[in-house]
Amino acid sequence: MDDLRAAARSAADLAAEHLTGVPGGPVWRPVSEADRAWLTRQPLPTNGRPLADLLDDVRDRILPYPMGNGHPRFFGWVNSPPSPAGVLVAPLAAAMNPSCAGGDHTGVLLERTAVRWLAELVGFPHRPGAGLLTSGASMATITALATARHRALRDQGHDVRETGLYGHRPMALYMSAEAHSCLRKAAELLGLGTRYLRTVPVDSAFRMDTGELRRLIAADLRAGVRPFFVAASAGTVNTGAVDPLDDIAAIALEHRLWFHVDGAYGALGVLAHDAAPGFTGLERADSLALDPHKWLGVPVDAGCILFREPAGPRDAFSLVPPYLRDDDAGELGWFSEYGTEQTRPFRALRVWATIVHLGRDGIVHLVQHTTGLARTLAELIEACDDFELLAPVVTSVAAFRHCPPGIDPDRAEALNAAIPPVVQRRGRAFLTGTRISGAAALRACVLHPGTTKGDLTVLLDEIRAAAREVTT
Repeated sequence: MDDLRAAARSAADLAAEHLTGVPGGPVWRPVSEADRAWLTRQPLPTNGRPLADLLDDVRDRILPYPMGNGHPRFFGWVNSPPSPAGVLVAPLAAAMNPSCAGGDHTGVLLERTAVRWLAELVGFPHRPGAGLLTSGASMATITALATARHRALRDQGHDVRETGLYGHRPMALYMSAEAHSCLRKAAELLGLGTRYLRTVPVDSAFRMDTGELRRLIAADLRAGVRPFFVAASAGTVNTGAVDPLDDIAAIALEHRLWFHVDGAYGALGVLAHDAAPGFTGLERADSLALDPHKWLGVPVDAGCILFREPAGPRDAFSLVPPYLRDDDAGELGWFSEYGTEQTRPFRALRVWATIVHLGRDGIVHLVQHTTGLARTLAELIEACDDFELLAPVVTSVAAFRHCPPGIDPDRAEALNAAIPPVVQRRGRAFLTGTRISGAAALRACVLHPGTTKGDLTVLLDEIRAAAREVTT
């Protein structure tokens, strides 16, 4: 234990030094060939090594090559820096090492509070048992879709857990053209098939077109296909758009569709005062996915699925073999009865610590700060003659293109596709690309609490510098 105590102190110092040094270093840099070889070709060790030696390797060969998301000028994908509180308590969760499937211990009890707090933050109605932490929105989506599938087939007099989908009437699910790919993966995994996955066109603001949704539902009804599930976005990854949630909720109610909201990235945007009205209807969802490891900065992995009613997921998943029977579990039972995971890590400690450290006011400030910077970036883009804003800024994502005056469309397409990797290699900012309306585009997602307006100016300058490298 003396070795562990000394190594733990060294590890804490190493983590603190790393986090302190991140803003002053490159956002990202390629892994050297020597270190790449070490990382990928190590032989399985025959003999163990002291804990202190392991930390030397971490310091010299692992920490120098981060993803980049700890830096204030990281604008890629939807990856936040780690919250200090989450970093602080992660080793303690590992030291306890519980399985949070169930039982009477702090891991389970604290998860009840963490889930309730997340629901309260975004204004989603919460009943005890109606939610659990997951690895992320992908698993949350699978959990929600499996629950919806169970209800839809039960309404037809079938038990999908017993019969599967064999011989049953096809069922259709609907998502917008801007929906996250995890919805398609979930549909494929659960045997629903992409043949019955309807892609709903979006309007000029990249929000689901509810008129088109109604048309697709009507076409399926005429064809003898059962509509059963619609997924709306509360903050898409591409543009940050929020679908017309209230209108979609009304359509779902009219046709008895399960109404799911993907708020993995954007649900916390409801805390931004000027954006809040656009989230009206979120509280009407049957299920809501959100990721504390995104906007909140809880260290990965920490997702969440919330349900309006706890009975649905329990009906879909509960399976208690004799060796897990717990007569003292109470009316809620075990968390493992509400999803696919039996062994579940102590995610709640990181979520709880992050929320306690920030408080509601601190979380609101974080959301306001980052959404405000995204709007500032949009203003900077619109003030330049060599950039074009492609979508309204609703949350903390800005989608745009670099269009030097006089450039022809084909060249602009190639240029915007080539810019992101060059910006990344230069190391002063990190940007990713995407496609908007079929064309190559740039997107910046602001999540870091330390990002400033000056960082946005550096980003635009780095894009211009990368463009010059590409064209010379």
